[in-house]
Amino acid sequence: MTGRVTIVGLGPGDPRFLTPAASEALASATDLVGYGPYVGRVPERPGQRRHASDNRVELDRARFALDLAAKGSRVAVVSGGDPGVFAMAAAVFEAVENGDPIWRSLDIRVEPGITAMLAAAARVGAPLGGDFCAMSLSDNLKPWEVVEARLRAALAADFVVALYNPISSARPWQLGAAFKIVAETRGSDTPIILARAVMRPDERIRILPLSEVEASMADMSTIVIIGASTTRLIERPEGKAPFVYTPRSYGVRP
Repeated sequence: MTGRVTIVGLGPGDPRFLTPAASEALASATDLVGYGPYVGRVPERPGQRRHASDNRVELDRARFALDLAAKGSRVAVVSGGDPGVFAMAAAVFEAVENGDPIWRSLDIRVEPGITAMLAAAARVGAPLGGDFCAMSLSDNLKPWEVVEARLRAALAADFVVALYNPISSARPWQLGAAFKIVAETRGSDTPIILARAVMRPDERIRILPLSEVEASMADMSTIVIIGASTTRLIERPEGKAPFVYTPRSYGVRP
């Protein structure tokens, strides 16, 4: 079978942070498949077909890409950040597991990218320097009761928590509910990082204590990082934003 599917992570947005391997996969593809804004981030190439689609159709998009590859196309399925983190890689493999048996013989590869929590962490210091976890606040694919239970467990274990998909017009209340849960176990001075559109022209990063943060400060382009009890701020002179880091050794303060 000559077709191939490569699931490509585009990184946080700045083309300098696209890996060389991802760039090669994009350049060699006959077909580009993905959510419209992500497809729009890839420069057009002569002869390359572009198949943009709406959000929330991940499985349909995956099946379409696999069908193209089964017919001989070299398909690049694009995701922002890393395709394996709440993105298209899982959708493609779910489609393979439950779809046409011929898809299991395809050459399917995943090219990683810099995911949002790593890009955001790099902007402010090292908040993920200790143990951490990542969660999606979206309840589109799992019940809110599961989201809440996992958040409570992560907070009880004193992980730094990175929240993906924190809020949207269709889900305006979940982030506020999450902050209320955080306040039950974390102090009011817990650092909260709100990093919007990291490494893109409209980037905005805020570092606030839990007592001052509001859900309205975030949108679907925001990654939210909740500090652990050990997460520290290093104040800086001349009004510069503090550095944020979480020590590698638990409970040991400098």
